[in-house]
Amino acid sequence: MASWETLAAFAVLTIAVAYFPGPALLYTAAQTISHGRRAGFMAMLGIHLGCYLHVIAAAFGLSAVFKHVPELYVAVKLAGALYLVWLGIGMIRSRLGGADVDVSPPKTVKRALLDSFIVEVLNPKVALFFIALLPQFVDPAASLPVWAQFLILGTIVNFAFSSADFVTVLGASAVVKTMKKTKAGFAFGRWLGGSLMIGLGVKLATDRG
Repeated sequence: MASWETLAAFAVLTIAVAYFPGPALLYTAAQTISHGRRAGFMAMLGIHLGCYLHVIAAAFGLSAVFKHVPELYVAVKLAGALYLVWLGIGMIRSRLGGADVDVSPPKTVKRALLDSFIVEVLNPKVALFFIALLPQFVDPAASLPVWAQFLILGTIVNFAFSSADFVTVLGASAVVKTMKKTKAGFAFGRWLGGSLMIGLGVKLATDRG
């Protein structure tokens, strides 16, 4: 592995990136606002599991295909964007249910896990992030193989991201708990969460690079 100084720099950079407000945190907040805290935690888990596919792809050089085949990058990006928009519309159109922030139908909770896994896998920007970040902290001369160093560093990044998602779910559920005491507040929560999801989809589709 790299030197302790390099790993310390890696840790600081990872925490800074993980806790900087971005699309992933907004997505987790949207799921929590719309479906409650349990669904928010399932969304966090889905993103965490989906991220491992990007880590593995980066470790074995598979993510580099996005750099060499831009058409594939655009196709995956648009698929992910359309999925986000579809999820957002579904949130807005969903019928009102219970107002307790801790109570979500089991089907909704499971769906949040699956949806979040798919959203993460269909985001090629995550793949490019890993192949841009991790090589800076990999030591080809180390006793550990390069692919193993990729997996270790990628796993550390993934857990840092998940810790930020965890904090986001707690924060969003605390705010929404009061808002969902009325039907009007509950409806606004669904509208806000869906709008955030649609906005993320549009941003993903229109972002260059």
